[in-house]
Amino acid sequence: MEGQIIRTEYSEVMQKSYIDYAMSVIVSRALPDVRDGLKPVQRRTLYDMYELGIRYDRPYRKCARIVGDTMGKYHPHGDSSIYDALVVMAQDFKKGQALVDGHGNFGSIEGDGAAAMRYTEARLEKITQEVYLSDMDKNVVDFMPNFDETEKEPVVLPVRVPNLLLNGADGIAVGMATSIPPHNLVEIVDGVKAYMKNNEISVKGLMRYIKGPDFPTGGIVINKDELLKIYETGSGKIKIRGKVEEEKLKGGKVNLVITEIPYPMVGANIGKFLNDVAGLVESKKATDIVDISNQSSKEGIRIVLELKKGADVENLKNMLYKKTRLEDTFGVNMLAVADGRPETLSLKQIIEHHVDFQFEVCTRKHQTLLNKELEKKEIQEGLIKACDVIDLIIEILRGSKNQKQVKECLVNGVTEGIRFKTKASEKAAKKLCFTQRQATAILEMRLYKLIGLEIEALMAEHEETLKNIARYEEILNNYDAMAQVIMEDLDHIKKAYGRKRRTVIENREEAVFEEKKVEEAEVCFLMDRFGYAKTLDKNTYERNKETVHGEYKYVFTCMNTDKICLFTNKGQMHTVKVMDLPLTRLRDKGVPVDNLSNFLSAQEELLCVSSMEAVKNSHIIFVTKSGMIKQVPGTEFDVIKRTIASTKLAEDDELVLVDLCDTMDYVVLQSHDGYFLRFLKEEVPEKKKAALGVRAIKMSDKDYLEHGYLLESRMEYQIGYKEKQMILNKIKLGKRDTKGTKVRV
Repeated sequence: MEGQIIRTEYSEVMQKSYIDYAMSVIVSRALPDVRDGLKPVQRRTLYDMYELGIRYDRPYRKCARIVGDTMGKYHPHGDSSIYDALVVMAQDFKKGQALVDGHGNFGSIEGDGAAAMRYTEARLEKITQEVYLSDMDKNVVDFMPNFDETEKEPVVLPVRVPNLLLNGADGIAVGMATSIPPHNLVEIVDGVKAYMKNNEISVKGLMRYIKGPDFPTGGIVINKDELLKIYETGSGKIKIRGKVEEEKLKGGKVNLVITEIPYPMVGANIGKFLNDVAGLVESKKATDIVDISNQSSKEGIRIVLELKKGADVENLKNMLYKKTRLEDTFGVNMLAVADGRPETLSLKQIIEHHVDFQFEVCTRKHQTLLNKELEKKEIQEGLIKACDVIDLIIEILRGSKNQKQVKECLVNGVTEGIRFKTKASEKAAKKLCFTQRQATAILEMRLYKLIGLEIEALMAEHEETLKNIARYEEILNNYDAMAQVIMEDLDHIKKAYGRKRRTVIENREEAVFEEKKVEEAEVCFLMDRFGYAKTLDKNTYERNKETVHGEYKYVFTCMNTDKICLFTNKGQMHTVKVMDLPLTRLRDKGVPVDNLSNFLSAQEELLCVSSMEAVKNSHIIFVTKSGMIKQVPGTEFDVIKRTIASTKLAEDDELVLVDLCDTMDYVVLQSHDGYFLRFLKEEVPEKKKAALGVRAIKMSDKDYLEHGYLLESRMEYQIGYKEKQMILNKIKLGKRDTKGTKVRV
């Protein structure tokens, strides 16, 4: 077969392919459907469990079986995504209503992962079976072929409550994300009923019933007045705090006990919260906290902060709200797939879509029920009519050669080939006109049905069928009747599965705490050659000055409110707050400086360590390996960031000298090939920190600077050079950007 070449613009092909991929991720994987509030992986997993018969009243089954069956039949995207979805649906601390009953280790609120799927077991929750998967046999939703067209799967589940609100949703698609908080079942049922009674109701009207989110972890929503705008626009930020109780002890002491946490803290953030509190204690910002312990268990959250006697409890609470994740924000973006496309929805729009879907489901359900009742009516009428002419039917049966002859006679009155006892019987047989379904039912009827009581039961059953038909037709033809059926169903669900609200909704003022001012004092900064740093009381330093200068590489006094600047050979300046350094005794070790800053001891070398105050009040000189030099005003380094680029470096270049230079008079440079150049510091131009600088010395292509020194004119500086002592002050004075003097040994 001859191939056909299609010429097209490459950019158009790429654009179409990417859009197709993006829409596939958005609609078929990442975002929930507004009708059932489920993502495809959740829908497929629940339906597969339903198909496997893993019901709430039956034994648990291995999760590996569920995952494997779901992946093989409906969701060919890897087992981890299916198992993760299954686990989350079983975690009642993440979902407003757990949909799966998990047996085994399904993780914890503190971020522990679930056990492997080969160890855990699961089955459907009762609410899932009754509210999410009921009536699947009544043609209430459409089915579509699965990925290989060997099975059928539901397009959507017939969920009878707005699951998008009940359980919320979160997901990241291509260029968009959804984040919907969970809500209280009782409130959303009341909200749906209010909308059905008055579809002109506003979002504000709906919020009389749906107060706001109801997180499974409880907590306190503190921006009640902002919720209306969030629910009207479908996006915004909900501020939520943990619940803190005061536990009074003997002796006037008080413990702070955290019994509920903000929803975003679920998982690893509990550990981060504990670390943050420990950090506040170590940095002496929360001096009232004596101890912190996590006593949480299956019964609930219990994080205990033991306080000093006479602690300022209110101020400490506000500090925790301000400085830790005890107060957090939940970003709301109510994005879902509506009518086949992603759309940001308001609270009313979500309920509107749900109600429309419920009417569609209810219509299909009752139409199916009506059709079944009409079939029953037809058969019952045929049997009742047959009872009246049973003798004639028996005569037809006895006189016929086969079943086909009987059916033809019963349906069309054809008597040819049938032997009758009398002409009257044959004449009566020609008048018979049963339907095909009635004829089949007559042929299948058992003789005991001719007993008088059985005939009476058949008549009673027929009366019940007629009542059902009338009721179903009334529901299908009357909006109010159908609405009443849906509302009665919602009331039943509310009564069976509703529970009290867990999250408090109110307005609270922003947390304000007074940070205790640190008493300013002069301390001595010490750092040894291994990078361990600490501070000493000034009096201790004065008493042991000789020992200190003998044992430590960097020693200088500074204020405890100051910062320490660390300049490295890679052109970085790292800062450390003096308050973050431990105030120790002389023989205490201190802490590694790279633990307190972004300094990487394995990749960077420290060239200069000084206080920020000294840096600001001086000029800094920079000399690079390739021979560039400049002076920079110290005020350029007074920044808030912990790490900045202190200078601009050429590719593969690095610094060999960084130092404060205001009190110095000369610069001495030493190259690898043995050239020394001494010149006046005044020749070094002042530049910005982002400049490369100017050339300091002329060198051959293969030569490079090894060292740089700053000298005072009144002091003598001596160095060792190739086993020979050199006095730097005696090197011939030259000019910047000259070759210098070759020192021969």
